[in-house]
Amino acid sequence: LDALTDGEELRIDLGDVAGRPFVNTVSFGVYADVVQRPEYRDDKAGTVFTLMPDLLIGEGVRRLDARVDGTPVSAQQALLVSNNPYVSPDELSGGGRRPSLDDGELGVLGIRVEDAAQAADLAVRGSQSTALTVLTAHRVEVTADTDEIPVAVDGEALRMPTPVVCTLRPRALRVLVPRDRPGVPAPAPSVRWRKVFDLAFGRRERPAGESH
Repeated sequence: LDALTDGEELRIDLGDVAGRPFVNTVSFGVYADVVQRPEYRDDKAGTVFTLMPDLLIGEGVRRLDARVDGTPVSAQQALLVSNNPYVSPDELSGGGRRPSLDDGELGVLGIRVEDAAQAADLAVRGSQSTALTVLTAHRVEVTADTDEIPVAVDGEALRMPTPVVCTLRPRALRVLVPRDRPGVPAPAPSVRWRKVFDLAFGRRERPAGESH
């Protein structure tokens, strides 16, 4: 209400995926597959943890290729394109934040896991893992060996014909915000990747002092 009576106008970037606008993220691969499931709406975390093992390293895993500006990124199980980059890959859980929405760049995060050892490396090293690709771009083209693929656009489950192209419309969205508003929040704690993968692969966390 303060923004409507005495607001300040900001111009922010707007993402475009195959001619459809997005404000936050477009997800391909593992996450997009999960979002398509009816049970996801009632239990987001539980559905992700139940399905992730098979989607990452199970039989028949779907692979995606992308061209990130001029850089090829091949055989990814998961690919996330964001309207401006997140602070780090660890910021993508729940309370993820982007320091700016007007830098005119897409953030790109890809995950490629070949086997259980590489999955463990991702669990332990998180954003430092070789399984993770982090880039920025102005154009991302996603391809696959099928005519269409599941795509999650700002969390909405869709299917789109391949190739799917993501671009950015710089400062295309006008937003009214209050003049008196909170500043940039403190960074959220990093994701505990080991715990995420323990949950995903059915391993329990050992109490302190318990032998391995």
